[in-house]
Amino acid sequence: MHSAAADGDHSACPLRAADVERVIAIDRAHTGRSRSRFFEKRFAAAAARPHDFIAIGIRHGDALSGYAIARILHGEFGREQAVAVLDAVGVEPHARERGVGRALIDGLIAALDRMGVGSLTSQAAWNNHELLRFFAASGFALAPRLVLERSLAEPLYEGSEEV
Repeated sequence: MHSAAADGDHSACPLRAADVERVIAIDRAHTGRSRSRFFEKRFAAAAARPHDFIAIGIRHGDALSGYAIARILHGEFGREQAVAVLDAVGVEPHARERGVGRALIDGLIAALDRMGVGSLTSQAAWNNHELLRFFAASGFALAPRLVLERSLAEPLYEGSEEV
């Protein structure tokens, strides 16, 4: 059987509101858990503020085989030019290694370029080697900044009370 996915015939198109369940299912196949609330909120925000989000997919026929969702930040972190943050990307397991992910990134970059966005950033867990390999193959590199995190559940140790 010869499919469009095997041919590399991929073109990005905007995600539709009806795609949210399919996006959730693709994400669940990778993460092992449902992040339905996250995706429902992202779809709602993208519908309410379309100039602040890019949400694209790759379809084969009517079936969604991959998605990418990015939000656009204007002026954050002291930057003058808009920056996009890739919040989520996923490819249907049977469509992996067939160029769908690359087509998503290429489609996302083309759309962002048309909007005058200067860069695309994302985050990944340091031990998610598969995602890190995908990002590296897609032209991402380490950013020149350090992400810091602090638990809010633990009180800050203030040391001795001596002054």
